[in-house]
Formats: sequence, structure tokens, C-alpha cells
Amino acid sequence: MVRATQLLHPQREPVPTRAAATVLLMRDTNRGPELLMTRRSASASFAPGAYVFPGGGIDPADAAAHAIAARRPTQSDLHLTQAIAAIRESFEELGVLLARHADGRFAGHADVAALDRRGPFAEQCRARGLTLAAEQVFVLAHWVTDRDLPRRFDVPFLVARMPEGQEPRADEAEQFEPVWVRPADALARHEAGSFFMIFPTIRTLERLRRFDSVDAVLAACTNEEPLWRSCPRAGWLGGQEARFMEQDTPYGELQLVSPDGQIVHHLDWQSDRPVALLKNVQRLTAPNPGFMTGPGTNSYLVGDAATGHVAIDPGPDDPEHLRKLWQAAGGDIRMIVCTHSHPDHSPGAKPLQAMCEGQPPVLGLPSQPTARPGSSFTPDRALDDGEVLALEGPEGNVHHLQVIHTPGHAANHLCLVLLEDGLLFSGDHVLNGSTTVVDPPDGEMTAYLDSLDRLDAACVQHGIEFILPAHGHVLGSARGAIARLKAHRLQREAKVIAAMRARPGGSLEDWVPLAYDDVPPRVWPLAQRSLLAHVQRIQALGLA
Repeated sequence: MVRATQLLHPQREPVPTRAAATVLLMRDTNRGPELLMTRRSASASFAPGAYVFPGGGIDPADAAAHAIAARRPTQSDLHLTQAIAAIRESFEELGVLLARHADGRFAGHADVAALDRRGPFAEQCRARGLTLAAEQVFVLAHWVTDRDLPRRFDVPFLVARMPEGQEPRADEAEQFEPVWVRPADALARHEAGSFFMIFPTIRTLERLRRFDSVDAVLAACTNEEPLWRSCPRAGWLGGQEARFMEQDTPYGELQLVSPDGQIVHHLDWQSDRPVALLKNVQRLTAPNPGFMTGPGTNSYLVGDAATGHVAIDPGPDDPEHLRKLWQAAGGDIRMIVCTHSHPDHSPGAKPLQAMCEGQPPVLGLPSQPTARPGSSFTPDRALDDGEVLALEGPEGNVHHLQVIHTPGHAANHLCLVLLEDGLLFSGDHVLNGSTTVVDPPDGEMTAYLDSLDRLDAACVQHGIEFILPAHGHVLGSARGAIARLKAHRLQREAKVIAAMRARPGGSLEDWVPLAYDDVPPRVWPLAQRSLLAHVQRIQALGLA
């Protein structure tokens, strides 16, 4: 866990959440499913003027109404209460009643007209002999309102089919202008500026537009678990406030820099100045963006004015980049570590060393005979697996980096763990936004997968929460990121095996269209490098 003393911004407690429920009422059309949305009042305290799905806070009476609600055998008490709240809110706000008579008939217009939308909902339904159709309400997603907002909700997004024979009528107090709209159309209208929606609504519609029927949506929700969960985070991008879900590449960085959700961090890639991630960690991105390097190679400085600094991956031999790295460290660099010998990581090591007083040692692992000619690297001293590099200051400031040998992307690849703060500097072994190339003979797929297992074990041992890659933003949920990466590699391996079986005796050129049919053909020449690594592993293990 990151030390509180290293956080850049004062900690504060986010506003507590209130339990709520939202329901997406859907119907089929010949153009695909539509959802019922309505516009909130311009004076509403939350999301004024936005088009939303009906919903609101969960009342104690919702939990007390279980006796008049039908439920699925697998539906928990919590999900039943949430469904009842959603049914009540859809009635109060839009006059839509998800309820049945004793003979199984759905409530109709006469039933809706007989009930007072401002009266006690459950009591009126009981008096009329209606059973709430909660078994027809399924959990789609679970949202928790962003930590920076002044009003916060813990809210499931539920989904149900619109009852036949009913027409929505807004209450004209909280909700106005009910409208049926296809997800893709709502998103297009929002983009055009005529249909304002808030972030969770937008992201929900983005997920729903891939479904071609209401049945398909309901079928996806039958296991009683949300299809996704999210508590978004916000930062600055392009001079504007931008919000992100957990799977978005900037999320982990916002989580590290601003754990309590303040909107303080700028996410734009630039090479002019270092970006502070913690008081003891800075990142300076080299001006070498490209297809292989993404926004550029990340050079990191670990340490502070009292301890001096370790420079990790000084990058290419770019004098201006190295000068800025030296300046960001106040000229006090005690060690220079290269995670591996590739030309976007190690060539700057010796020139940076020459700039520093005292000639700090260049550390790492020497390139192996299998390395390509442009990846030659010889450190001043080779690091041992498990070795700890120490920065210690006069006032008790300490920063310890442990070495983990992680061959796979390159034979001499290593990662570093900042032990006090649970940070993993992953070099190219784990990237954010892409998978690394494993290029034989210096790259080797079984070694790569085994190294992922080593990093996962290190996460457990050292409480690692964040991964700082050589390309891309910081990754959060470190073990989950590693697990997803390994699963992706094994899924790709299965596709390679299938391709080899489909075209026995074929070549890499024969197999790549089958094994990499989910990437553009322009990427196939590059993909063939990792394909070869998969083929060599498959043949060695006799899997095909």
C-alpha cells in the first residue's frame, strides 16, 4: 500500500453514498430494442436537465413489500428490494406499473389510473390484489457515483421489459418528456448536443447497443450478477474534465495520484516536463511516440531530495530528454537501472551517467547472445535476482527497490518493486493499452508466462496495488491486470493451436489470419513475431 506520506494531495473522505435503484424499461422494434428515457427537471439537485432512466432512492417500505412481490428462486433479498424500489419509482415517475393480477394478467391502464402516484405504493397494490413482477426485473450493472461529486448513490441499473398496453406519462415534477430511443440514436443525439446525458447513462448505452433484442439483454442478466461494476474517476484531458471506468487505461493512474477522487491530475501525454505521480515517483516520457512505443518510453525517477534518486529506463539517447530527467532529479541520481536492452530503453544510460556528478552506476542485466544487434547493452554491474537497491536519507527517508528477473519479452528483462509503496515498475513485461511483443530468439513465450506468475506472487508478497509500465498510464488492480494478460495469452495460444490444426504443415503466413483474425491485417507482420513464440511453445509442449 502506498505510504500516506508520499501522496501528493491531502486525503479527504468522499461523501457517503445513498442506496438507490434505476430501471431500464425496454421494448422490441423492427429496428432493434428501444429504451424508455425521460428528462430530469432543470432544477433537480442531481443531473439537472439530463435524459435518464427512471429511478430513485430505496425506501424502508421497499424492503417491507417482499410479501406482495414475485421473485426468482435465485433472486436475493437485496436484489428483490432493489427491484421493488425500481418498480415503485417507474410508477411514481412515469406511470408504468410492473405488476400482475392473481390470474396472471399484467396490470393495465385501468389499474394505473386507479392508483395514486403520490400515495403509499405497496399498500395500494395489496389492496387491489396486485403482485409486483419483481421476478421480471434483472440486474444489468452496478454503479457507485464518482468520489468527487457532492451527491453520491450506490445504485444497481436494472432491466425489464415494458408491459404491453401501458403508456408512460411523466409526473411533470421530477421527470419530463418520456421518449423511446434506441441506444445508438441516443448516443448520436448526445454527441450532436441535443440529448444531454451523464457519464453512467452514456456508458450503459454504449454497452447495450450491441444487443439486437430485449430477450438478448435479459438472457445476459440471468446469472444474478451485474455485467459490470464501476465507480468512475475523473481527471483533466485536453483541458476538460474527463471520466473513466475501471477498464479505461487512465483509471489506475487516477486511483494512484488521487485515491479519494479529487479532480487534480492531468492525463495528457507530453515530454516537456516530468509528471509527479507520488512525492517519491516522477515520470518523464521520452519524445519517441510510435506504433511500438505508444505515447513514448516512460523514464521514472524514484526518490526525493534527501535520498537522491534512482533513474529507471533512461530511454533512447535523446540529449534533451536526458537533460530534463537530470534536472527533475536535481542532478542527484545515485543509480541508473535499465529493465532491458531494447533501443527505446537503455541507450540513454551512459550519456545520463556522464551528466551526473559521481558517475552513478548503470545497473541491469547484460544482453544475451540472442539479442538483436541494436539491443546490445552491458551494465556496469549485473543485478542479482532478489537484490534490493536502497536509497536512504538522513531523516529516515527510505526507498527500497527489489529486483525480479522476468525473461520473456527479452532474455535480460527485469522488473523492480518499490517495497515501501507496493509499486511494480514493469518495463515492457506488462503494458497499459496493449500486449507486449514476444520476439524469438531473445523472447520466449513459456518464460514470459512463467515471469507473469512470478510477478503475481510478488504482488501477493509485497501488497502491490499498482503497475508502472514503460509505455502507457499507471495500471491499478495489479493482480487483476496480470491475470487478464495471462488469460489473453492463453486464449491466443488456443487460437494458434486451432490454426495449426486447421492448416497442418502451414507457415506463419498461413496461420496468422486465423490466429489473429481480431486485429487489423496491417498488424499481422508484427503479430507474426509473437505467433512464432506461441508456435515454439506449442511444439515444445506437444500441444498441437
